[in-house]
Amino acid sequence: MGWKSYFSQQIKPDESEQYYPARIAQIYRSRCIVWSNKATKSFEIGVFNEPKNLAVGDWMLIPIEGERPLRILNRETVLIRKAAGKRIHDQIIAANVDTLFIVTSCDQDFNTSRIERYLSLANEAKINPVIVLTKTDLSADIEPIKQSAISLQNNLRIECVNAKDHASLASLKTLCAEGHTIALVGSSGVGKSTLINSLTDSDQLTADVSIEDGKGQHTTTSRSLHLLHDGGILIDTPGIRELQLSDCEIGIEGTFDDVSQFLGCCKFSNCQHQTEKGCAIKNALESGKLELRRWKSYQKLQEEQKLRDTPKYEKGRSRKL
Repeated sequence: MGWKSYFSQQIKPDESEQYYPARIAQIYRSRCIVWSNKATKSFEIGVFNEPKNLAVGDWMLIPIEGERPLRILNRETVLIRKAAGKRIHDQIIAANVDTLFIVTSCDQDFNTSRIERYLSLANEAKINPVIVLTKTDLSADIEPIKQSAISLQNNLRIECVNAKDHASLASLKTLCAEGHTIALVGSSGVGKSTLINSLTDSDQLTADVSIEDGKGQHTTTSRSLHLLHDGGILIDTPGIRELQLSDCEIGIEGTFDDVSQFLGCCKFSNCQHQTEKGCAIKNALESGKLELRRWKSYQKLQEEQKLRDTPKYEKGRSRKL
């Protein structure tokens, strides 16, 4: 179920005789479901010291005799986003993830700027991102879409699949090895539920996409763990229509290395990258070494990061454990 030496090293010698590890599989309003090699258990949220900080994928220690969990183990990785809408607090998507499947379909949903947000999210958390292009059977030519995705980050893995065709999932399944934890993110209607049904023994509900706007309906309403056929663990998440980033400056720089290579190379250290002479960014744009869309996308994400430094947003931040 994704147990590693990173977690076992946190257990004291005397604890290993009295407690056993379990992983949070689902979280509801008042309780959570945990999986272990011994049994599946349900706990009231109130028994935890920080119930609002729990996440699907967390590991905890449960007493062999007794009911109250001892503690949540430190996370190896954690995916955090800013809550949707005008709310200013942060929201944990999932914990202890090894690979992030960024799922998008080969139709109206494909949006490079949105994918860049997901890539920044993964890079900030030091989680390996993989772009999964679904519904390839609905596109006459997926090569331009694939090339657009490849250009977003160096050494980025792209998988093109038709989730209803098991043969097309062969390459993707190589990432689903035993002990490996994968999280799925993407908009509603891109085929995440169909993909889960193909990779696991689950029977997720699926819904059609609106012909008018290309938007899907939410068929997944909460985060949950799933056992993969090849021994790995998959964390499903509800469809995300609006992804606002939490503290993510490092992740943004990692996603936009084609931009960051020119930063700091301007003639003046306080260059605003507008009309100044000797501006490396301006020169790169004019020479074609830097794409204008990428520069604007980078600026937009960085502006959002600056807003998080205001007192209003400081109060709403959650701790990263």
